[in-house]
Amino acid sequence: MEMKQIRMGIVGAGTWGQTHASIYAEHVCACPVAICDSREERAREIADKYGIEKVYTDYHSLAADPDVDAVAIVTPDFAHADIAVAMANAGKDILIEKPLATTREDIERICKAVRENKVRCMVDLHNRWNPPFNTAKQEVESGKLGIPYTGYIRHSDVKWVATDMLSWASRSSILWFLGSHSLDTLRWIFGDEVKRVYAVKRKGILEEMGVDTDDIYLTTIEFAHGGVAHMENGWITPNGNTNVNDYKFSVLCTKGMINMDLSSHNLIQEVTEVNTSTPDILVSNRVFDRCKGLSYESIRDFIDRLVDGREFRVSMEDARRTAIAILAIMESAEKGMPVDVNYD
Repeated sequence: MEMKQIRMGIVGAGTWGQTHASIYAEHVCACPVAICDSREERAREIADKYGIEKVYTDYHSLAADPDVDAVAIVTPDFAHADIAVAMANAGKDILIEKPLATTREDIERICKAVRENKVRCMVDLHNRWNPPFNTAKQEVESGKLGIPYTGYIRHSDVKWVATDMLSWASRSSILWFLGSHSLDTLRWIFGDEVKRVYAVKRKGILEEMGVDTDDIYLTTIEFAHGGVAHMENGWITPNGNTNVNDYKFSVLCTKGMINMDLSSHNLIQEVTEVNTSTPDILVSNRVFDRCKGLSYESIRDFIDRLVDGREFRVSMEDARRTAIAILAIMESAEKGMPVDVNYD
């Protein structure tokens, strides 16, 4: 029996656009057939590397291509909505790199277009594929730890991410870049919706380095059924940290607890005459030149679910609620007071 092939288009030819191309090229049920970027030279470079036949500089042209079944939107977070709506209107299934969108209007526009055109949409909130968190979810769901009572997550980046890696950090926020993963993880582990948030933020360090964005958010989260969590997101961790990520998590349940140190663990360290580092073995690592980390598994899973027709492991409603709660956190930090989350 011939396997179904998902013909993928990619919008965005940055580092992660190349990652998508690599995964689709190696997936037995996928084939990258088109890539789009305003920088034609960069798009063509990726196309040549992965045997992608078509290169576009206008996403409307890719949307109109009948040879494309589904599209990965791998652009900066504030640039998702127009592209997603165009793809939905063209009848393409969509994978959107997190978050869904960064304004309430854009969130609703995407959801409306997806519903009206009866296409499928998944947002790449990939921490659900993170082995330690996935194990924690299984342990909590087993019931042996009782009910989640309090939680803590710190998901931060070193300064280099905002100053060098991302050219668009000043147009975004650490809450969109990492906080969306953090909040989705808390919602998932607690099995509950965010009811109210209270956040504070600080700004100044990155601003002095020429990047006009907030440095850090500290957020208290109240869940609908009584659980409470603290969430810390920043991109001012010193560059000398052993890992780009500064990642800690704990959940205290009524009958037990789980603790994680995901960025300075003792599984592997590399020491040179200059520094000590913790090589990435979870997020974006490769084994025999094949993508193996958690941030790759979610992209593979998108293809798998298009092939077998089963529900995405991150629903569009999951992504919508996470994004709306992030907006509430931003509002709270601006007002200096708690904010109830309104999902309607």
